[in-house]
Formats: sequence, C-alpha cells, structure tokens
Amino acid sequence: MNGRSWVGWTLLLLLAAGGCGLGGTPSPAPADTPPSSAHSASPAAPSSPGGAPSASAPSASASDSGGGSASEADAEIARMVANMSLEEKVGQMLLAGVQGTTVDADAARMIKEDRVGGIILYKDNLAGGVRSSVELLNGLKAANAGHPAPLFLSVDQEGGRVSRLPKDFVSMPSNAEVGRTDRTSLAERMGGLIARQIRLLGFNTDFAPVLDVNSNPNNPVIGDRSFGSRPQRVAGMGVAEMDGIRGGGVIPVVKHFPGHGDTAVDSHLDLPVIRKSESELESLELIPFESAVRSGADAVMVAHILFPELDPDVPASLSEPIINGLLRGKLGFDGVVFTDDLSMGAITKHYGLEDAAVRAVLAGADVLLMAHGYDTEHRIRAKLLESVRGGRIPESRIDESAARILKLKRAYGLTDDPVPAPSASDLPNEDVRRWLKEVKAAASSR
Repeated sequence: MNGRSWVGWTLLLLLAAGGCGLGGTPSPAPADTPPSSAHSASPAAPSSPGGAPSASAPSASASDSGGGSASEADAEIARMVANMSLEEKVGQMLLAGVQGTTVDADAARMIKEDRVGGIILYKDNLAGGVRSSVELLNGLKAANAGHPAPLFLSVDQEGGRVSRLPKDFVSMPSNAEVGRTDRTSLAERMGGLIARQIRLLGFNTDFAPVLDVNSNPNNPVIGDRSFGSRPQRVAGMGVAEMDGIRGGGVIPVVKHFPGHGDTAVDSHLDLPVIRKSESELESLELIPFESAVRSGADAVMVAHILFPELDPDVPASLSEPIINGLLRGKLGFDGVVFTDDLSMGAITKHYGLEDAAVRAVLAGADVLLMAHGYDTEHRIRAKLLESVRGGRIPESRIDESAARILKLKRAYGLTDDPVPAPSASDLPNEDVRRWLKEVKAAASSR
C-alpha cells in the first residue's frame, strides 16, 4: 500500500465514497512487559515489531478506534464493501501459498492481478533466515500496493513439530509439554512470545492455537500438538494462548473446528470420519471452542473431517449445518471462518477442488486457504467469479465475507508498511529461554 496504513487507506476510500473517516491508529505500546493473564477481547498493536501490547486497541467486535459506535463502524465497512468490485471482494476471500524465498512472478501475479487477500508461508519459504524472510514479507506487502486492504500474512507457528521460523529463533516446545504444567499463565506467555517472534518478520496472522482434544492415541496428525486429553485443560490453556497471541498484536486463528483429536486418518492424506452425535461432541470436542468463542475469538479454522451425524454429505469445511448451524448458530461465533487447506487429500481425493471452494463459500466460510501456488488459487478464483455471475453464489453472500474480513483487518490495525530486518539482539530468545526454564520447572513439580 505504498507505506500507507490501513487507517490512511480507509480514510481515502470513505472520503471518495462520501463516508466519514475512521479514528486514529492504535495507541503506542508501553515498555516491554509479559502479557496479562486476564482474558481480554482486545488485540494489541505494539509500536514496534517486538514491542509489548497496548490494551487500547479494538477487537473485531468492538466499536471503531475513533470512538464511534459499533453500528457506525459496521456502516463504514458496508460502504467500503459497496465501493469494491466483485473481483476485489472475491480476492479478499483467498489466502494462498507461494513458492520459494522471494516474490516470484506467480506470487506477484496472485497479489497484483488476482488481488488475493492473504498469503501463507511455510518453513521452506523462510529457509533463508531472518533477513531473507523479512525481505520476502516486505516484498509481498509492496506487491499489494493500491489494493483495497492490507494482506493477511500468515503462518502455522504452533511450537513443537509445527514450527516454521528460521533457526535464528529459539524453538518453542509442543503444546503437550506446556499443557503438562496446567498453568494458563505459561500458555498465555507462550502466545505472547510467538506473537513477538512472528511480528519481527512481518507476519500478522497465526494459525494457532490448536484446540483439538487429544482423545485418540492412534491419531496420526494431532498428538503432541494438543494441550492434552482433557477438554477443560485444552480449553483453559488454548484460550490463554489465544489471548497471548492477540495481546501481541497478531490475529490468532483457533483450530480445527469442530475437533480433530479423535481421528485415525490424517486429513492431509485422506478424509477422516468421526461418527459422533452433536451431544457427544458437546461433551468433549466442542468444549475448547465454546470457551474460545465466549472469550471473543476473532477467527476459527474449520477442519476437513466428515461428521455423518451432523452432515452425511460433506466435511465440516464445506458444511452449512456445521459452519452456519453449529459454529455461528449454536455457539454464536460472529468472526471470520477460515477453511483448512483445500489442496489437502481430504478434499482433492473426494471433491473437485473448484466445486469444494464453491461449497465452502455457500456453507459460510469466509477465507479459503490454498497452500500450493498460483494455478490452484487462479482456478478457485475463476470458479468463484463464474459462480457469482451465474447465480449459484449470491453476491450478497460474498459481501458478508468481505465485510467480516475487512472488519477483522481493521480491528488489528493491519498495514502493508515494511518492517526493518531485526538484529540478533532484537530476537526474544533470552525471554524464550527464561520461559522455557519455568515450563520445565512447573512440569517437573507436578
């Protein structure tokens, strides 16, 4: 966005549309402190990539940062959506992966021409180290210049075996290790430290925490990614980590709704099936997600798992009864719904990629994640545009998602401003080491 902030761009758009301007940017951060253990629905916006949170930043469900009411903020978002083209609105719903450690032609095309709303990076993208990673993320932001909103710049940074960061950073342990302490204050600090790490590189979104209950010892994909086998512990530790992440100014996306812990199949490879009734899910899998929603979760990732008792035809990520009926209806979630990666085997082996994307949108998903490059993203984009123009997807359905996405991006103060490459002394490695000692001591004392 040529260095312009989200607020600055919004002011320009609203003036052009005849609307009123937005309030100021979030307050500067105080001196570096560990996150508070109190659960707060307000994300933070540190004044520098490694700074501490400011409690004054708005949440996606709060009133706008200029002091206006929630209804005024919603009206501003509605005017923004009305001023966007169909291509821009559909683009906001696409979050794609890129290849390599630099912004190649395909990555630039996805952003500049297809106007995707976000990018996800993996370990291979960050293999060049801290400076290379910052240059990549800054390059992605620069490619988004002049587009309707800043990019979601996302990563799966959970800790343990799902760690994407360069080796310059001290590694975080698995959720299971932290869960064994049963101390929510340590989980919250874990979230805050992860947020500090990834913000230094320029990320603003983390697909964490994992809220799956590790109830099946034969599960090939969750295991130590979970905080434990008891839903109450997973709920407490998971919500605390969520608070720590958003307290550090990063969007936490809780996952994998409605629960991936009792599967015997890896959804990356094929379609898992969980034959539980809704009441059975309520007694175990849903407990952490219900807790997160009550605590103001802003974003949820929905899993590629078939729950035949809830919907016999399609997995949760494509299911209207599960997304709109269970998550939004029964649990009362009003934030942004992300799908898991649509290029995973659970989808590609059983459903056409393009048709699955259409089904996900009709079911109520807001952001479609696709990890594997330009061709996949471009096909999905073309199918969504065709489906809207042909009447299969009402444009009002696209407008709903665009509004939720813009509201979330504004609430967290996202910008496309570049960040400076941090030095070794900027990395929170010593803080992580001190925290690790506390984790080990707490676990050994139980």
